[in-house]
Amino acid sequence: MAQVSALGASQLLKTITRGFEKECLRVDAQSHLAQSFHPQTLGSKLTHPWITTDYSEALLEFITPPSQDRAFPLEFLRELHRFATPCLGAEVMWAGSMPGLVRDDADIPLADYGSSNSAKIKKVYRNGLGLRYGRHMQTIAGVHYNWSLPQAFWQQLYQWCNATGELQDFISGRYFGLIRNFLRYSWLIPYLFGASPAVSASFLRDKKPVLETLDNGLADTLFGAHATSLRMSDLGYQNRAQAALNVNFNSLQEYTQALDAAVHTPDPFYQEIGVQDGDGPGAAWKQLNANILQIENEFYAGIRPKRIGKHGERPAIALQKYGVEYVEVRLFDLNPLIDIGIAPQQSQFADVFLLMCLLRDSPPISAREQSENSENKRRVVTRGRQPNLQLLVHNTEQAMQPMAHTLFDDMQPFAELLDASYGCTDYTSTFKALRTLIDQPDKTPSAVVLQGIRQHGGLIPYTLHLSQQHKDSLLGHPLDAAAQAQFSEVAKNSLAQQRDIEAQPQIAFEDYVAQYYR
Repeated sequence: MAQVSALGASQLLKTITRGFEKECLRVDAQSHLAQSFHPQTLGSKLTHPWITTDYSEALLEFITPPSQDRAFPLEFLRELHRFATPCLGAEVMWAGSMPGLVRDDADIPLADYGSSNSAKIKKVYRNGLGLRYGRHMQTIAGVHYNWSLPQAFWQQLYQWCNATGELQDFISGRYFGLIRNFLRYSWLIPYLFGASPAVSASFLRDKKPVLETLDNGLADTLFGAHATSLRMSDLGYQNRAQAALNVNFNSLQEYTQALDAAVHTPDPFYQEIGVQDGDGPGAAWKQLNANILQIENEFYAGIRPKRIGKHGERPAIALQKYGVEYVEVRLFDLNPLIDIGIAPQQSQFADVFLLMCLLRDSPPISAREQSENSENKRRVVTRGRQPNLQLLVHNTEQAMQPMAHTLFDDMQPFAELLDASYGCTDYTSTFKALRTLIDQPDKTPSAVVLQGIRQHGGLIPYTLHLSQQHKDSLLGHPLDAAAQAQFSEVAKNSLAQQRDIEAQPQIAFEDYVAQYYR
């Protein structure tokens, strides 16, 4: 910190690159998952640079371009929402992370990207996810925050650390250090920003969790009295079957080797499912392979090291060849109280939190500490607002609130550093406001959402109310003619790009899949 401030290197932080990926479900007027196709007016979900779908045809995904302008990602995301909202007709974008009324798996339509091989591989992968984990889990929505530091900063840090070897190896090593510290302290994120304290009984189906039933006589809403993010709990987007993978973040080599091995190691249960429905080239594909992972992205983690391949390489191979390019933070719930689902404070908090995680010591994580980190996250997402909640630190119980205050003390200089870099007071103001939530859990987003659920008689009516409210607000502020024309042109061009791809000769799909794994 002293070196960064004294040498004026804090100005390099003005070129931090950021971007958001935001998922949200389309639902009908009765809160059921939309059965309609992705609106064509939004463009091609295969080729559109900013608007696509995730698992389901009904699960929209908005992607902001990477930007060094810290205000741009949320401004652009709002414009995407203003463009998309009129295209949905009577449907609305579901405001919460946990879905509304969900029927059987068969009623959750897979995203269909077209007839090309690149489209088919996406659909087969998704079908495999449904067979492995159930389609219900894939309807959960969230927010990802992509973050990277500029090359000039890394060059300066390399010199300060008297490092040797290749610069990219140094960068990758420091990003993995950031990730390890993130895993140690990330329980703070669901406490501050978690907004999914309840679920619909239709989502749980046969599960019998230890949750309370809302006293409305309908028993549709189940909630945790002190829960912050059931999305990140065992009820949400988790996969216990992957616990045996033993993927760690102690080095790029260990991480990528573990993922690559999982993509090539058969799993007896998945072998029993089978890869194709029958024999021969015309047999329908069930999943891409019968291995522990179909592809590396199937591995669930609260944060991931990322690298965009230069020649279409798989994620683990791209990381091995070129090193870490940025990190993807995956712990943010949708905030149903905000029309675009994300508060500006989330980006400001993440900037400070990630910078602290990067620059402080980060020893390797042992198996014992890994279990401790997982347990701390489990406690906070299921009962983070519980009075006198204890977390684990080196096998001892410690009160969460003093631990949270200590983390804020540690982060305060980084907030001041970023304010100095940008010539503002946004970061310190945000941290001052967020810090009050430590001692006022009833003001956290999860508590406010739970109070709204009680007042409206359930999760479904409350979230539908907010969703319609957000839709009306977005429709009330339409894009200007120039922006509307730009987004419409991008959508039109994406449809033409998909047609061009589909018009090209396609090799046999099994050869395409084999080529992908090579």
